[in-house]
Amino acid sequence: MRLERVRHVERHSAGGKLAAHPNAPLCRAIMARRFDHPPSAEEIEAIARDALARLPDSFATHLADVVLQVDEFAEDELLTEMSIDHPLDLTGVYEGIPIGQRSVETSGTLPDRIRLFRQAILAEWCEEGEPFEHLVRHILIHEVGHHFGFSDEDMHALENQE
Repeated sequence: MRLERVRHVERHSAGGKLAAHPNAPLCRAIMARRFDHPPSAEEIEAIARDALARLPDSFATHLADVVLQVDEFAEDELLTEMSIDHPLDLTGVYEGIPIGQRSVETSGTLPDRIRLFRQAILAEWCEEGEPFEHLVRHILIHEVGHHFGFSDEDMHALENQE
């Protein structure tokens, strides 16, 4: 069995340094735009499920069995495996076997899973200042793209469809 883990790291800060420690207060000025509190895991999941529902119908049948999960942080083991130094550098991960790599030998494996990491998403949101729903959709589509074995160019084209 082959398990592919793909990271999504698109945080761009000056000098490559993180903007805040994970326990530091979140950026209230940016959050005031739409939320009066940091979005919960349930709110992030609802936004992600809405983004999934808006994908073209041709994707729906292939995503029906993919588990969507929102965790606070990636666990240390995953970060180490992916050579990531800080938990705020990983906003999402696809865990599974991309559709194009499946065979009869992969039957009986665990279901594919897309995990979103709440604290890393909140940190990127504060740092970048883009609309929260757009950020969650961007991360989700990136991970969906790994499920389909898409290139970054294909993922951007999918993200621009709506």
